[in-house]
Amino acid sequence: MSADIFIVEDEPELAALVADYALAAGYRPTVFGDGALALEAIRRQPPALVVLDLMLPGLDGLSVCREVRAFSSVPVVMVTARVEEIDRLLGLELGADDYLCKPFSPRELMARIKAILRRAGPASVPAVPAIAVDTAARRIRIHGRPLELTPTEYGILAALARRPGQVFSRAQLLDAAREGNASLEVADRAIDSHVKNLRRKLDAALPGVEAIHAIYGLGYRFDL
Repeated sequence: MSADIFIVEDEPELAALVADYALAAGYRPTVFGDGALALEAIRRQPPALVVLDLMLPGLDGLSVCREVRAFSSVPVVMVTARVEEIDRLLGLELGADDYLCKPFSPRELMARIKAILRRAGPASVPAVPAIAVDTAARRIRIHGRPLELTPTEYGILAALARRPGQVFSRAQLLDAAREGNASLEVADRAIDSHVKNLRRKLDAALPGVEAIHAIYGLGYRFDL
């Protein structure tokens, strides 16, 4: 079951960007541009986690966090452009679970949210994104949507995705890339370039999720 995330941010473009990443990561985001409205919503039905901007119109983030802590232990991640140490300490002393300074990477924010919710309990962690390998059509789909892959990229990703957690050497991925097309010309070191392209395409389909991991001296592993 996916988790509800409240994003309390008065910059519309940033709020929309974070919401897009949260949605792609499997969460159900709700955006608030006002601290008082967010506080009222948290009182009615606390979400799994709150992403809270410090500088908000009306009721600021520190005040919202203080009020929330009076009645709820919902995890709070504070984000702000104010980087002074006193602000950081004050935010954490008021009960924030983590703190990010602007500009921040939405992928890093998603990683921190996932870590916090994992500690909070397995029921709060969103379902693993679905990846399907269609061997007959030589297509790979994520959430039902096909990835646009070259034949080489398909062979590599299909091999990795069929055995998540297994480390594949470059030689093994080279064989996988040639599967179904023995005449395909692929150099051993070119595997790294193909993996780089796959990471870029996976990142576009699953923002904030790192699926292909490099294992130093051994090769690559797929995890979702």
